[in-house]
Amino acid sequence: MLVHVLLYDAGQDSEGIHSLELSGQTVVLMFENCDDAERYAGLLEAQDFPTPTVEALEQHEVELFCTEAGYEARLVETGFVPKSDDERLMLAPPSSNRDVSNWQTEDQSVDSVQPTSPSDGLDDVRRRLEGLL
Repeated sequence: MLVHVLLYDAGQDSEGIHSLELSGQTVVLMFENCDDAERYAGLLEAQDFPTPTVEALEQHEVELFCTEAGYEARLVETGFVPKSDDERLMLAPPSSNRDVSNWQTEDQSVDSVQPTSPSDGLDDVRRRLEGLL
């Protein structure tokens, strides 16, 4: 089955896929309906987030990519109705988003910085969660 995902810099060396942090897991949204994907991309653009390209891909290919990358793939079916706050983010992006203008260098610097104590890790998680509000 074809699903629709949001890509940044599609076809470029710096290509990336739109993802969300939900309950500590990186989630890639797969939209069953192209119009839903386009609407979500428009909402991101309205928040001054870089405009993604909607691309149709085979669902199993996206799921395989996510599994290999340690991400979770979630299907947003046509007529999807959220049942939790996390699921609401599958219909409309959070009001604040992570800056992706330097996403490649940012990911490398995050990987190289390890918390020095358990409380440092908790503080980092707390800051991330507060940033979602």
